[in-house]
Amino acid sequence: MIAMLLLLIIWLRNPENDSKAQSVACTITDPFQLAHKYYQAGDLIIGAIATQYGYMVDEISFSEHPKTTFINELLTYPKNYQHVLSLIFALKELNENPKFLPNISLGFYIYDSYTNARMIHQNTLKLLSSSEKIVPNFKCDKQNNLVAVIGGLDSEISLQMATLLSIYRIPQIAYCVLAPLVGVKNHLPYFYRMVPNEQHQYRGIVQLLQHFQWTWVGIITLDDDNGEIFLKTLVPKLSERGICTAHIAKLPCASQIIEAVQSFQNLESEEPILATAISLMNAKVKIFLINAEPLTTAAVKWFLYIYTVLEDVPLTSIGKLWIMTAQWEFSSDNMQSSFDVQVFHGALSFAIHFTEVLGFPTFLESIDPNSSNGDGFLRIFWEQAFRCLFSDSDVVTEGQELCSGQEKLESLPGVLFEMGMTGQSYSIYNAVHAIAHALHEVISSRPKLRSIMGNGRLDLPSLQPWQDDFHSSWIQTIEAKMATLGLSTLTLLSMGYDQLLSSLKSISFNNSAGDTVSFDEKGELVAGFDIINWVTFPNQSLLRVKVGRMDPQALPGREFIINEEDITWHSTFNELVPIAVCSDQCLPGYRTEKMEREPFCCHYCVPCPNGRISDRNDMDDCFKCPEDQYPNRNKDQCLPKMSNFLSFAEPLGIILIFLALSFSLITALVLGVFIKNQNTPIVKANNRGLTYCLLISLLLCFLCSLLFIGRPQAVTCYLRQTAFGIIFSVAVSCILAKTITVILAFMATRPGTRMRKWVGKRLASSIVLSCSLVQASICAMWLSTAPPFPDLDMHSLPEEIIVECNEGSVRMFYCVLGYLGFLAIVSFTVAFYGRKLPDSFNEAKFITFSMLIFCSVWLSFIPSYLSTKGKYMVAVEIFSILASSSGLLSSIFFPKCYIIIRRPQLNTKNQLIRKN
Repeated sequence: MIAMLLLLIIWLRNPENDSKAQSVACTITDPFQLAHKYYQAGDLIIGAIATQYGYMVDEISFSEHPKTTFINELLTYPKNYQHVLSLIFALKELNENPKFLPNISLGFYIYDSYTNARMIHQNTLKLLSSSEKIVPNFKCDKQNNLVAVIGGLDSEISLQMATLLSIYRIPQIAYCVLAPLVGVKNHLPYFYRMVPNEQHQYRGIVQLLQHFQWTWVGIITLDDDNGEIFLKTLVPKLSERGICTAHIAKLPCASQIIEAVQSFQNLESEEPILATAISLMNAKVKIFLINAEPLTTAAVKWFLYIYTVLEDVPLTSIGKLWIMTAQWEFSSDNMQSSFDVQVFHGALSFAIHFTEVLGFPTFLESIDPNSSNGDGFLRIFWEQAFRCLFSDSDVVTEGQELCSGQEKLESLPGVLFEMGMTGQSYSIYNAVHAIAHALHEVISSRPKLRSIMGNGRLDLPSLQPWQDDFHSSWIQTIEAKMATLGLSTLTLLSMGYDQLLSSLKSISFNNSAGDTVSFDEKGELVAGFDIINWVTFPNQSLLRVKVGRMDPQALPGREFIINEEDITWHSTFNELVPIAVCSDQCLPGYRTEKMEREPFCCHYCVPCPNGRISDRNDMDDCFKCPEDQYPNRNKDQCLPKMSNFLSFAEPLGIILIFLALSFSLITALVLGVFIKNQNTPIVKANNRGLTYCLLISLLLCFLCSLLFIGRPQAVTCYLRQTAFGIIFSVAVSCILAKTITVILAFMATRPGTRMRKWVGKRLASSIVLSCSLVQASICAMWLSTAPPFPDLDMHSLPEEIIVECNEGSVRMFYCVLGYLGFLAIVSFTVAFYGRKLPDSFNEAKFITFSMLIFCSVWLSFIPSYLSTKGKYMVAVEIFSILASSSGLLSSIFFPKCYIIIRRPQLNTKNQLIRKN
């Protein structure tokens, strides 16, 4: 109102308009008028563009003056009449509240969009005009204080309205689920939506599919701009979460389908429509996501109808789960009112959050079509919903029942009308209250503006434009009134729509249902979406069950909630959760392998390779267990590895301990026998000291094998190889010394030889000491540079952890073995050289045989040692120690023990001399 006053002042002050003003008269006529409107007077008017009707409009022919003509019968959406009723109910509540906008009444003006761009523009211009005539900016004998407009139902209608309303800076509150533009607030600052941001709905769809592990879904949308936006937004989000789009159906507009249905004889020629109908029934696709714009759902119904006619099957046999976006209200137009809704039994849909509003059902019961009070929607709704005609109806149909006006709205099936407020009606109800709260805030904060509004209008002189003092009288009256109130023209503008817009931005209130209503910085409702499960019955009635929600304002982890046990599934699923996958799940123990030329959800199941597992379904790759674990036989979990070392308690360890102790005891007994008979010729003949040293070193060899049994510790690792190397070097050195002593003794008996000076204990001791010191030096260098240490080998055995002594330096270890082998070969060579000396004093034969055994054992040790792992590697070394030591003991000393014990008569000097 204030903005119009300002424009009027500017126009009147323009001298160029003086000559034309006197000829102005409200004689403009509109070439096309429809009775589908509803007006209620008030100090302030809230406009609305509803969507209850649809027409197919003839194309414009440029051979004649443009005009609007309809070429088909009226298409009605009876359920959408509740949108009109919710607006009226909200205004009724506000006007009856004495504490809200006192002395100001709110009226409304409602037109229909007819889902047609020309009609939307025409009716929006009517809202901007002061009468039925499309004359924006002019007031022709009637005042129209339009403060805001509510509408439309979808993004196209909303955008077409906004392009006109934004010019006049009139706030618009739409209830379309999809925003009409990307960054709509930047292009249309006066545009609001009583709907949450659609991104919350997209996230809810993805989380719903993930919750039920549905990865193979179809998408249905119209082949238009909205459909493209829907696909470009949703499909990438699905792909990011591993959900494949099995089929995308871009449906043609409803008019093309209707034309095909009306001429069934030519239906076979409509190959694209036939192909689409059959593709929707693809048995492999169990779940369809529908961008549930009214035209889309109508097209889906027509396609289902075509399919059932062609295949001669009932609709109830079509077992699909339909997931609808929040535009879905489960409504039918008058052409589809008899459509069997049970095909949608068990469907899930997202819905704008709504709460039952007390008093609304009672208000609906008070509606009387016989006293419509200017409601141009009511009688048509009544006739279409109840399939009757009023006695004064313009349409005459034989056999049609007459409407009494006493029919009950609660008797209507849910697809035609619901007594409870739907989500879209709830949005309109909240939009009215938001506008009213914003007005109340503006007026309450400006006493002077409240004074103007309280007067209802400015008292202007009733002069006609053709009178001479028309301009001066109007200007003087307006400026006098403004001066009295202390207001300027600029002040009026500042108190106009901008203030209402500012108030809407910051508005926050609790409605009568207890819900908080506020807008975010994008002008969208701060709220979430409900998830509805639709239960249908053979009598076309519906039951909506709230089974979950998508609430972005909830605590982290609680944004998405679904109550699976409350969902009723379609009968073809046998009350079980549907399975929607391209390929069967790959169980743990298997990995997925993509199928060529198929979406990424289609795969083969391949067993995990050895050493790897998969512990979840549908894993892309198998993975290794931690180092201390190994895969089980099924390759679906990791088991802890057992420690692997030669234990004192296990059978193999016990056997080796028994052998070591047994040989040690035998060696000790042999030593005792030799000590007891130390003065006998057989003991004295071969260097008694070397014999004792050899027996003691063999005893220690047997005992040192015990260092290899048990869990490796730092001390045992230090002593194992070094003690073995040094002790064995002493033993072999003793054998070498004995052999050299025997040879030198026989060489010394030759006449004229100089070898006698080398025969004696000094030479033998030197050989033993020098050879042993070399090995001791190698071991000392080993311990000082890279000593052995306890270690865990995680990798050599797949199911066990080898607890071992790491040699530190493998090179030094083989140096110890190499030097020991060198001594053994030298001893063998020397003994072999002296094997033919006289038997009475000669040990060379026995030493040769013992060294042959010794060398054979240790030569076979090397490949055996390298080819075994864990405790068996240790057992091989222990066995080699015991075998080689026992070989030396038995070959060298058992014959002598036999003579000493069993044949003492041979252990005499005379016997030795006689044999010699």
